[in-house]
Amino acid sequence: MAEQAAAAAPRPRRAAAVLLHGRGADSEGMLALAQEFGQDDIAYVAPEAAGRSWYPYSFLAPLEQNEPHLSDALDMVGAAMSRLAREGYPPERVALIGFSQGGCLALEYAARNAERYGAVAGLSAGLIGPPGTPRDYKGSLAGTPVFLGCSDVDGHIPLARVHESRDVLGKLGAEVDERIYPRMGHTVNADEVAAVTVLLKRIV
Repeated sequence: MAEQAAAAAPRPRRAAAVLLHGRGADSEGMLALAQEFGQDDIAYVAPEAAGRSWYPYSFLAPLEQNEPHLSDALDMVGAAMSRLAREGYPPERVALIGFSQGGCLALEYAARNAERYGAVAGLSAGLIGPPGTPRDYKGSLAGTPVFLGCSDVDGHIPLARVHESRDVLGKLGAEVDERIYPRMGHTVNADEVAAVTVLLKRIV
């Protein structure tokens, strides 16, 4: 797996964000999305999955079917967080932002490694695992702002899973902003970009 980082401005950044792409996409696409946030004070880091896929099957598949790829992907997110911590960005100054498969990965990482993050955004995403997956996550998100944006008819992300993710993350102590967009495709809209921009501004 490769990793890329964007340098939007020469001066030191005040916060950081880990950007996680969707299946079939790449880090360049997420870095392009980051430009829409217009935040030059953010250091963007965009890991890239081998073969442009974080795990081979649907995020709703039995967990064991996506192993060891899922664990490897979670470890890669953890490595990015550790790198940022060494560079002076503790979790409370880091946003986790992902779209589709990458959004699912961002939410799952935050739930499994619950602490106070700067922000978490799952765009067209939900927690990973088949229906009925135990959600016995440990720790607390301690007021972390979490944004969930999705269509009500997304062909990849069941609406029920978005609601479940909202509830689970809320019980972990997150402040969740869930926005459901009628008949939107599997994409990112302007309202979602604006919402994530607000979260990033709050971190800096």
